[in-house]
Amino acid sequence: MLIPKFFRISYAYFLKPILFLFNPEIVHDYFIHIGELLENQDWLVGSMFRYSNSSLHRRVLGVDFTNPIGLAAGFDYDGHLARVMKSVGFGFNTIGTVTALPYEGNPKPRLARLPKSNSLLVNKGFKSQGANKVKSRLDKKKLSSHTVGISVGSSNVPKINTISKAISDYLITFKLFMDRYYVKYFELNISCPNVCLQGAFTSVNNFTKLCQAIKKLNLTQPVFIKMPNEISFTESDHLVQIALNYGMRGFIFSNLVKNRSNPSFNKTEIARMSSFAGNFSGKPAFENSNKLISHTRKKFGKAIAIIGCGGIFTANDVNLQLQAGADLVQLITGMIFEGPQLIGEINHKLAEI
Repeated sequence: MLIPKFFRISYAYFLKPILFLFNPEIVHDYFIHIGELLENQDWLVGSMFRYSNSSLHRRVLGVDFTNPIGLAAGFDYDGHLARVMKSVGFGFNTIGTVTALPYEGNPKPRLARLPKSNSLLVNKGFKSQGANKVKSRLDKKKLSSHTVGISVGSSNVPKINTISKAISDYLITFKLFMDRYYVKYFELNISCPNVCLQGAFTSVNNFTKLCQAIKKLNLTQPVFIKMPNEISFTESDHLVQIALNYGMRGFIFSNLVKNRSNPSFNKTEIARMSSFAGNFSGKPAFENSNKLISHTRKKFGKAIAIIGCGGIFTANDVNLQLQAGADLVQLITGMIFEGPQLIGEINHKLAEI
């Protein structure tokens, strides 16, 4: 793994200090553009970043994953990177969150870095070009050998202002993508804290109605529910059981952190965020995610599949979530802070273990 080591040093001591001088959203958009330009350079990108080993293969809910490390929803909102992420080393990658209607995103600033806390403040609010445009883009990409998922959310626009409208809006996106060969799984995002209807579908009654509607679609792909981070075991168990009642067996623990008193925050950094709207990814999510993974696995056993998400920066972090009961894990913030070689490094260490 000499090349990834070279990239780790280059990223840590040269590229990252420069990139972190600039607005994080501008940097993000730049890398989306560069990544899409490289999508047909599989050999070149793969030779720099990807580590492959058959021992890393997983089969979860009938879907094959070449390794257990996935790109979480929230990085590639509109599917520009759907093809290249496999070459970077991910075993699977989630696009979105995709919404039926386009939305430019919440007012800026929508991203901020907290390097000492290993966290990002996020306030994009389901920024999306809309399901039709995303579908049109993905239809043109060569994705037959890729494990791609679509995160589905309700459009964060003023006219989607009731539960019934939101459910209908969710269904539009599911229907658009349910017959696409490249969609291997769905994520159902019910827990984004940066949208107008936040928390609406963590209500037992509303979530039941949504699950009833999705069941009628007769999806062939598995659905993973994106769960809140700051939720009690009892509340989480209710949602898991409802999902199981309607044939959905996948769960992602978990989404962003709201609590600014979380002990993982550097106090000086979090104080500087007092005027910023939004919630937090990365290390502040790690402890709760692990607790929810462990509890849910013990409670429901093999009846469910779990993806761990939040605070993955090292192979040890991955092992902790796998040992807690996760089948797979996802990351974004770790890649931003550590560099794109991180995925190959983690997979290499997992294969050794």
